[in-house]
Amino acid sequence: MTYVASEGRYGPMPYRRSGRSGLRLPAISLGLWHNFGDAHPLEGQRAILRRAFDLGVTHFDLANNYGPEPGAAERNFGQILAADFRPYRDELIISTKAGYHMWAGPYGEFGSRKYLLASLDQSLGRMGLEYVDIFYSHRPDPDTPLEETMGALDTAVRQGKALYAGISNYTAEQTREAARILRELGTPLLIHQPSYSMVNRWVEDGLLDALDEVGAGSIAFSPLAQGLLTDRYLNGVPEGSRAAGASPFLTEDRVVGAVETARALDEIAKRRGQTLAQLALAWVLRGGRVTSALIGASSVRQLEDNVGAVANLGFEDEELAEIEAVLGARG
Repeated sequence: MTYVASEGRYGPMPYRRSGRSGLRLPAISLGLWHNFGDAHPLEGQRAILRRAFDLGVTHFDLANNYGPEPGAAERNFGQILAADFRPYRDELIISTKAGYHMWAGPYGEFGSRKYLLASLDQSLGRMGLEYVDIFYSHRPDPDTPLEETMGALDTAVRQGKALYAGISNYTAEQTREAARILRELGTPLLIHQPSYSMVNRWVEDGLLDALDEVGAGSIAFSPLAQGLLTDRYLNGVPEGSRAAGASPFLTEDRVVGAVETARALDEIAKRRGQTLAQLALAWVLRGGRVTSALIGASSVRQLEDNVGAVANLGFEDEELAEIEAVLGARG
């Protein structure tokens, strides 16, 4: 079921229930991965967060290692939260994660109880919070029993330091097992955060089915494929762009190999009255199986363009078939 509220510049923001829980997330959520560390001015971050909230984006997603440097995004967010959002805490969903490398030594990454609970305490301190709404295991740990990792999430909820438990980057089978363990502990799995986009469709090979089975929601990260599914690269790789730098997530070769696909999709977007980014976000959200699409934003203008996707989330069968033809022909 979709609940619609918060009339913004582009019309109402839809809110979707996460799995079988009572929690609704905005169709568009804001991730603080790339643009909220110390390399970006704090006032620019503040402007993006304030505008997002005004547009009905009530969910801000972080992780312990977001920066640069690791921890900087949580620390900067905490400053902005204290200055601007403290009176609105009960109108916000704030999430964080732990699983990737955060500090040196044997206890600073993966999925041990020691690491997850210590990391959560550090995250709460950086953000100035008593609790987060969602705490995630950021990735599965091949060397730690899943019972230990899920037990740590259950403990975080029982301690009141998180309201819900989530996982990220887990396979379909790992997700089923994680959900079983959490269900037996009495803390149901709320949500899974996988990568998902028009050019990265691995979740369709069983993960979305698994989430339906266990009653959990999903929030897709990188729905714009690190900027590949935007107008930024339609005419090549501009100087100063992420692909022109040393990004491990988007290389110049990848852009060159996908530019014809992006241009063909852009033509479909134009006929729908959308930008390519808006088309890509609407496509990820099609059919309601994905609860929310997680965007990044380096400017207020970029944020507003992405949120504009909610003005047209429907697709005709012919449009979906044409998109599939483009993706299949160039996949």
